[in-house]
Amino acid sequence: MSVFTPVERPELEDFLQRFELGRLIDYSGIAGGTENSNFFVATERGEYVLTLVERGPIAELPFFIQLLDRLQEAGLPVPYALRDRSAIALQRLNDRPALLQPRLPGRHIDTPDASHCHAVGQLLARLHDATATSGLLRPSDRGLAWMATETRALLERCEPRARATLHAMLPVLDRLRQQRPILPEAVLHGDLFRDNVLFDGHHLTGIIDFYNAFSGWTLYDVAICVNDWCLADEGGLDERRTEALLAGYASHRRFTPLEAEHWPDLLRLAALRFWLSRQLAADHHAEHSGVLIKEPAHFQRLLEAHGTIAVGLPLAL
Repeated sequence: MSVFTPVERPELEDFLQRFELGRLIDYSGIAGGTENSNFFVATERGEYVLTLVERGPIAELPFFIQLLDRLQEAGLPVPYALRDRSAIALQRLNDRPALLQPRLPGRHIDTPDASHCHAVGQLLARLHDATATSGLLRPSDRGLAWMATETRALLERCEPRARATLHAMLPVLDRLRQQRPILPEAVLHGDLFRDNVLFDGHHLTGIIDFYNAFSGWTLYDVAICVNDWCLADEGGLDERRTEALLAGYASHRRFTPLEAEHWPDLLRLAALRFWLSRQLAADHHAEHSGVLIKEPAHFQRLLEAHGTIAVGLPLAL
């Protein structure tokens, strides 16, 4: 179980006294996290998720609170931070910043179909619409410069096949850093994988885990999403699900010709970013039992498969 900071029942009961939520009924740690400690909490008034923030941009937690407030106000199903009796959202528990949020209904989809992908594309477009003019800004700490540095570092210690794949990405990184194409921007989710979306049947009921959110190209967020939701069993992308996700997105936000031009590069960029971050996580947690380690080679193989991009962006005529 990926709970880095344990919470005892008396500690949680004292914490909940700050809110108007009634008596604590039950709670349990959430397995599967790699960065924060998360707990399901049930009280007389409902079900919630308690997050203790262990690392990362702790000083920027007010940004995430404002972002979720904005999305909740826009009608998106997100876990906004609850305020205590003094209208304070950001709390502390066991020397960690703490957020208490409503538990959203639904479950994760392991094997999505085209209908799920279409719904995810639509919601991602709505998220970008809600944040494009919000005034909220946060630079990525894993942007192009970080990727270039980490790519060169990994080159020095990887096997020949991986080395060739990484070498091929260096010109892409250099080109994007030099050109900085003028693509549509907004605040991105940055990690909209299947384990961060909830469904009840084919009804999308929630998106969670915004701690990787940052300002950037909306097309990059689409690429991150496609690279998880639209995987083919034999490797690469499933064309039908990819087309469905892109069509769902385009039904709310049209893609531009310049975005279509950069689509292959951003698909590759998104695969590289998660290859590098998973490798760092695997190295960091190699000796930590109970921490979920996701396979870095998965995104290496996906990046290799992106040598050919079969599905382009749908453009309005």
